[in-house]
Amino acid sequence: MALFGSKKNYSTITIKKREVPDGLWMKCPSCGEIVYKEEVAANLEVCTKCNHHFTLSRQARIDLLSDKGTFEEWAGQIKSVDTLGFTGKLSYIDKLESNQKKTGWNDAITVGGCTLGGHKIGLGVMDFSFLGASMGSVVGERVTYLIERCTAEKRPVLISCASGGARMYEGLLSLMQMAKTSAALARHAEAGLAYIPILTHPTMAGVMASFATLGDLIIAEPKALIGFAGPRVIKETIQQDLPEGFQRAEFLEEHGLIDMVVPRNELRDRMILLFEYLRA
Repeated sequence: MALFGSKKNYSTITIKKREVPDGLWMKCPSCGEIVYKEEVAANLEVCTKCNHHFTLSRQARIDLLSDKGTFEEWAGQIKSVDTLGFTGKLSYIDKLESNQKKTGWNDAITVGGCTLGGHKIGLGVMDFSFLGASMGSVVGERVTYLIERCTAEKRPVLISCASGGARMYEGLLSLMQMAKTSAALARHAEAGLAYIPILTHPTMAGVMASFATLGDLIIAEPKALIGFAGPRVIKETIQQDLPEGFQRAEFLEEHGLIDMVVPRNELRDRMILLFEYLRA
């Protein structure tokens, strides 16, 4: 008599795999956990396991930093042109058209007026998905228009920054935007009006070296990469190992460049509170 009954031939058994629709899950690059996309989206694109901050879309950030239905776009009709006739594998015009189609926006920043917690402010939001949020003539002009209009209307300014630097397709014209935006901010400050930049991942090069770090208070999101040149370039230049966390928001807060590192789910309330303090 067999103790465990007849032996089954398990090699002939097939297990039907449960079909899971594509696009429901994502792997967090920070903790490596597989997380549910809808949960991350509901959490303002922040990992529910480790609080890694994914990129937030331009429209979602506008919604986060303005009262519902109050945002009015300014200077949206200004568009980039190929002044230098740049050519390469793709022309500048081709690059612009490709990014406009991909993002649904016509350049790397959107600016406008809105209220936040009832406070009338000017708001700018940079979008890294559009040519790395590089600063060309249109980005510089929109930022300057935002600041100058807010100076005239006596509004504080809030800009969510993200950029890989100057727009190479425009050469020297892109570098001139650093001086133009900085001069507008100097006049805004002389009028006694507040300006707060929020540095998101990444904020680099010419943007970081101009309007991104000229605020009355400088805010950053957790673990954002912030600097002029990249860590690899700096290491090769000075021939020294860099400190752990170099150019990350927390390191820069510790060393005095950043005033506050604020998690995204606290950002809206913190900005409202800061504008109340600065108005007082």
